[in-house]
Amino acid sequence: MSTEEKSAAPRSLAEALRVRDDVSLAALLRSRPDLITPVPTDLTQLAARAGTRASVVRALERLDRFTLQTAEALAVAPDPATYGELLALMGGDEEDPAVAAALPRAAALLREQALVWGADDRLRLVRTARELLAPSPQHPSPTGLGPTVREATAGMSPGRIQEILGAVGLSSTHDSVSAVSALGALFADRRRMAALLAELPEESREVLDRLVWGPPYGQVTHDPAAHLRALLDRGLLLPTAPGTVVLPREVALHLRAGRAHRAPEPVPPPVEAAAAHRPQVVDATAAGQALAALATVDELLKEWDEGGPTVLRAGGLSVRDLKRTAVALDVPEPVAAFWVELAYGAGLIASDGEAEERYAATPAYDEWRELPPAERWARLAGTWLTATRTPGVVGGRDAKDRTLSALGPNLDRSAAPEVRHRVLALLAGLPEGASPVEESLLARLRWERPLRGPQREQRDHREPGKARDDDLRSRIARWTLSEAELLGVTGRGALAAPGRALIGAPEAPRPAAEEETGEPEGPGDKLPVHHHRTPPVAAPLTPAERAAATATAARLLAPLFPEPLDHVLLQADLTAVAPGPLERELADVLGVLADVESRGGATVYRFTLGSVRRALDAGRSAADLHAFLARHSRTPVPQPLTYLIDDVARRHGRLRVGAASAYVRCDDDATLDEILADKRAAGLGLRRLAPTVLAAQADPAALLDGLRAIGFAPAAESAAGDVLIARADSHRTPPRAAPEPVPDGPPAPDDTLLAAAIRAVRAGDLASTTPRKPGPGSGEDGGEGGAPGGTLPRTGAAETLATMQAAVLTGEALWIGYVNAEGAASQRVIAPIRVEGGFVTAYDHTADEVRTYPLHRITGVAELADDAG
Repeated sequence: MSTEEKSAAPRSLAEALRVRDDVSLAALLRSRPDLITPVPTDLTQLAARAGTRASVVRALERLDRFTLQTAEALAVAPDPATYGELLALMGGDEEDPAVAAALPRAAALLREQALVWGADDRLRLVRTARELLAPSPQHPSPTGLGPTVREATAGMSPGRIQEILGAVGLSSTHDSVSAVSALGALFADRRRMAALLAELPEESREVLDRLVWGPPYGQVTHDPAAHLRALLDRGLLLPTAPGTVVLPREVALHLRAGRAHRAPEPVPPPVEAAAAHRPQVVDATAAGQALAALATVDELLKEWDEGGPTVLRAGGLSVRDLKRTAVALDVPEPVAAFWVELAYGAGLIASDGEAEERYAATPAYDEWRELPPAERWARLAGTWLTATRTPGVVGGRDAKDRTLSALGPNLDRSAAPEVRHRVLALLAGLPEGASPVEESLLARLRWERPLRGPQREQRDHREPGKARDDDLRSRIARWTLSEAELLGVTGRGALAAPGRALIGAPEAPRPAAEEETGEPEGPGDKLPVHHHRTPPVAAPLTPAERAAATATAARLLAPLFPEPLDHVLLQADLTAVAPGPLERELADVLGVLADVESRGGATVYRFTLGSVRRALDAGRSAADLHAFLARHSRTPVPQPLTYLIDDVARRHGRLRVGAASAYVRCDDDATLDEILADKRAAGLGLRRLAPTVLAAQADPAALLDGLRAIGFAPAAESAAGDVLIARADSHRTPPRAAPEPVPDGPPAPDDTLLAAAIRAVRAGDLASTTPRKPGPGSGEDGGEGGAPGGTLPRTGAAETLATMQAAVLTGEALWIGYVNAEGAASQRVIAPIRVEGGFVTAYDHTADEVRTYPLHRITGVAELADDAG
């Protein structure tokens, strides 16, 4: 490209990209990774891809509100527009200084993302973005503006246009084009327009006021009233269809004092602090919640250890099973769905894949339990932060009006990880220990990612600050705040130190006054807005950064956990109180021997007939249980508990149930007589085979449950007559991988991929734009291969070989067409080094490496022009 061509204004987006440096191209590809999936062959293809509808929509949805407002203003500005015209549309006649200060950043961002190109005197919005954002009868503009006078009068008769000119005091013209131009110039002239509006009756001006901020369309009858007729005669309302009129854009802009938007928002709304707490209190509260989270997940997995609920045919938990799980965990159903999904996302539970498929713990659960508590929490928190499965939507409806079930399909929401990360980042920007005002946080998120589609239009046509908050991102943000509190990422609504580390945020400095006096601010104290440090939008962490952040969070949390206890407090009402977290072995045995009655700062266990029998079924003897309780109780073992254990142990195993189809045997025939006489045993189909043996029609499991329901304590036995020991961890799924998050589009490229992609695109662009010498028989322009971007050159085999051999001697570069083994055609610029054996070895400028090509796959060759740069 010559110096004169480089200095000329770009005529297309491809030319604008061609003059960018590598740093600018890298910024574009990093912000729009879909443009290099796959890597384009040259800058022309990159520009074409950047203008596709899907890519432009994706880019627009990731703009902040003010930058999107800037793009919307360009969509209703002349094409091309000057920076001054854009500033007038954004700032109005009064030139809002806040808008003027923020507009350069917004314009630069639109340029960086290839949504706008051209110099400041010729700004152009890419065509697809203009089509999406410009007003039309089917898709009103978010600005509320209608079509221009030229667009609205496109189908109007010339006579009618001349009548409008006469009504507004303009001279008639010889053609409609000049007439429309004159009318548009009148409407754009502030002084003359003010005089024209002053002549109108009050009712007519009220009609204009109702349409000025949109929607700009209205309905009229075939015989409009006088105040409407006055507007129609002067062209202040123009017909677009029978019975429909529109307010021209120029008229609306005059009534708006030149502004494209009712309320430009150049500055992001601050996140306000609702209350302040001592950071130590926040961290302690979060640590308590983290311990409770570990206990809840542990309880859930123990509940499903021997096989959990069955898997629905369509996948997931049934409503009944979710309710049953919520009762077992003593939490509401939405919270139970959160814990179930969290354990599933961490790979701790999965379906077992059996014929009657059930959910159960995975082998990874046993590995997870062996980790220190802080590392177990960090794994759960890291899973939650990056998961796309969103338990908050459980109970809702999918696109086919089917109920969304926990652990079922269609729960992935690709925006969830970004929203969670951003919510925590905004909390990190508040003073340490401060909890946010929820609505201010949602307002900030809506500014950073404004709504699109119908919700966006409804918001823009209301008063500022009246936005709808039921969009998915707002709901995910609300769920994030509650889930972070459940998990212990936050405490009392404020971000705790481990949560801050989890997102890679730097540790917050402590206020000087607190360090000196230690006096906390009251929980109801309001913090002034100017204290807030709202961080810029940051990219999610890379896998390596995420692993380091998770390790740091675990390290910060570990000292906040209390030391595990080796004792409990036994009470006379058959309960045991654990005043804190218990050692692993003690917790495991106590979890089998007793049922959890309540959790909190202290966990209460209750001993029952069933729980003691469960311990005996697991292979413990009465002596073992007495010794265990005496060893781990800080209080004397209550007599009622001793009697309970001895009573259950005395009866345990007297009855033996085995497989015949099933049988019952007992050395005490009186016990069997008692069973046969009990009417509640009628359903078991029992009959006596011998004085000490009963046969049953029920299977062994049903027989065990039936006898226990009557009040007996039977034990199962094997075919050899040995007592079967039931262990709590007897059922595990085969190894299962945790579910992978569903990506929100292509992943962000790393620096290595960016460098390679830019090098390939530059080389491909060189191949497609380098001038070539005209081939034999071609015209002055080089024929079919002479122009950049033309078709592949076509030459005979002899001419191709001769040109290659000559280029080896002269060292010149050539332009070739090449078809690979898969039949894909491409064009390349090569510098031949050696030609022999039907192959040419050359330095390929396109690939930036030395390659060997079969001559029979080269479709043709052309020499480069002498001035090729």
